[in-house]
Amino acid sequence: MAPEDDHPCYWRSVAEERAGEIADLKQKLAALERRVLGPKSEKMPPMSGEVAKERPRDPEEAKRKRREALAAKASVETTTVDIPVPAEERQCPACGNQELKTVGEGTPSSIYDYVRGHFRKRLYRRETLSCSCGDYIVKAPPPDRVDDNCQYSASFIAFIIVSKCEDGLPFYRLAKMISRSGVPAARSTLTDLFHRGADLLAPLSARLIERVAEEQIVFADETSIKMLEGNKRAFIWTFLGGDLIGYEFSPDRSGETPSRVLGDSQGELVVDMYTGYNAITQPGKRRRAGCLAHARRKVFEAKEDPAAAAALEIIRDVYVVEHDARAAGIEGTSDHLELRRSRTRPLMARLLSWARDVRRTHNPKSPLGGAARYIARNHAALTRFTRVAALPPDNNRSEAALRRVALGRKNYLFVGNEDAGKNTAGLFSLVASCAHNEVDPIAYLSDVLVRVGSHPQSRIDELLPDKWRPPEATDR
Repeated sequence: MAPEDDHPCYWRSVAEERAGEIADLKQKLAALERRVLGPKSEKMPPMSGEVAKERPRDPEEAKRKRREALAAKASVETTTVDIPVPAEERQCPACGNQELKTVGEGTPSSIYDYVRGHFRKRLYRRETLSCSCGDYIVKAPPPDRVDDNCQYSASFIAFIIVSKCEDGLPFYRLAKMISRSGVPAARSTLTDLFHRGADLLAPLSARLIERVAEEQIVFADETSIKMLEGNKRAFIWTFLGGDLIGYEFSPDRSGETPSRVLGDSQGELVVDMYTGYNAITQPGKRRRAGCLAHARRKVFEAKEDPAAAAALEIIRDVYVVEHDARAAGIEGTSDHLELRRSRTRPLMARLLSWARDVRRTHNPKSPLGGAARYIARNHAALTRFTRVAALPPDNNRSEAALRRVALGRKNYLFVGNEDAGKNTAGLFSLVASCAHNEVDPIAYLSDVLVRVGSHPQSRIDELLPDKWRPPEATDR
């Protein structure tokens, strides 16, 4: 006779099922609390910190960063102020000698000042000449303007664009800042100047997106932003290729935007697994490369489950391989690809095996079960980088590019309508590409705002941030 505890019981099976559901709900609640209420330390640690546990920082790398920091300090505008010894102390108390000698160049003491930025008004006096016969009067030509009857210069408009697109300042706050300098600039005026600049620069932002679509490897992602007209949620998409970063605005999240931007172009597309990208990752178009950081985030959200630790360690080891490739100076080469074949592919195979095991033991709707399902179903896309040396294992470049959109979303909250959203996205493209190419965005915009209208269309690439060169002398 079987022991009493071994007999089949309906209520025992119900209790075990409920216990599993409760455990899943606890994991979901813990993940929600960590996301909404948790301190910064509870958020997912950066992969660079995890890799550093296995590969401590190279002392030479630390020295290089210190040298760069010192070089940055040396580039700061410096004014030397000589401070003399007070008259009452210019006599030796021991012998009474008043002819003291200078020792060295003086003991340095540094103080950093803030010098307030300022605006200026330039009044042009146009010479007027007349003939004594009374039949001829001539005036000097008017100064160059960004637009007819516009009393604000290109550099002023560039300042407004960069303040919003790079610094995330809303117009009402910017208007207060400018008014303290005595310049008449209402919020409505700044809005008009911003969109006027976007209209003038539209050929550049459009060409920038075309250039991105021509690249062999493109990164893409999207994020939401509120649109005031219609009180609806709209989206800003980012597309990165080569040394350019493009943005596109869309009133919805459909796949029409990536299809319109990338069309029938071929190559690699690094994205998450959102179905909106399916139309451009079909045979004969682009091949989809997944984002390992996205998979890691899903596993991390279920880290209360002991089984999650194994997957997190495997993913960390994948990034250790990438670190070793950079340290060896072989990133993106055939040697890098060989390193991935020998070390990364076995790790990704272990990750797939882990996902299959977890799927058999966890509810698919639980946090860890969902993470395992994501890894197992998208394994081909997640391992695409092991076959193409130039591909990274994640889509972090796109997520970083969307941070400026997130900053604006917190500060100026919304775009007014679809046209305003498109203008904002176009200016985001130019400003972000300037930052990526280490180009001063105000100097760049100040120049191209004046030149774009007369520059030959066949040579418009010369005015894009990755190819632009500052004029030798500019005073606009």
